[in-house]
Amino acid sequence: MAKFPGETITEGLDGLAARLKTYYDAGARFAKWRGVISVSDVLPSFGAIKANAQALARYAALCQEAGIVPIVEPEVLMDGAPGTHSIERSEEITEETLRIVFEELSDARVSLEGMILKPSMIIDGKKARKASVAEVAERTVKVLKRTVPAAVPGIAFLSGGQSTEEATAHLSAMKAGFDLPWGMTFSYGRALQTEALAAWSGKPENVAAGQRAFSHRAEMCSLAAKGGWKKELEKAA
Repeated sequence: MAKFPGETITEGLDGLAARLKTYYDAGARFAKWRGVISVSDVLPSFGAIKANAQALARYAALCQEAGIVPIVEPEVLMDGAPGTHSIERSEEITEETLRIVFEELSDARVSLEGMILKPSMIIDGKKARKASVAEVAERTVKVLKRTVPAAVPGIAFLSGGQSTEEATAHLSAMKAGFDLPWGMTFSYGRALQTEALAAWSGKPENVAAGQRAFSHRAEMCSLAAKGGWKKELEKAA
């Protein structure tokens, strides 16, 4: 962002209404927009959070006008530079970000019943990892209950640089341990793909191994989304 060193905003709103019509005609019924919030001792600035929240809200409103369900993704980075922030700092910034995002969604007249939230979990920086699974789950649910209206039908977490097992364990702990007003599931990238890519390694003879690894991780995440994952199931694979 201009005048905001170290902070970014996602571009692409210009002409989006016309593009969404094209996407709808091609069969699309869901879309996703990601706003990235960097964390350090001094970041993020209020201006960066506000600008990203406004962009997310404008995108969501345009999607709903086009008959497409918006997936709203405000990602508070845990693996960006410097990656040394505490879980308390993550909680503080995530709560502020989600509060502002939902203020902007309301101002943009977005129907909460017709959207999906894709947030990051509240976790300490990648280079300062100390928090237990139970603490991550507790802090994440606490902030979501403070900021996300019950009218939102679904929350689909991003993995945000967590290891495959971390992302699986944290989701399962939330589902198993708390009474939640929204549906909760996963929308992972790296946490689904890392093991499969390592098993495959780009070699034709490893395709089956890669498929098995992906199938296993998908099964573990599916169990986690129901609160039924256990660490012993990883060893049994």
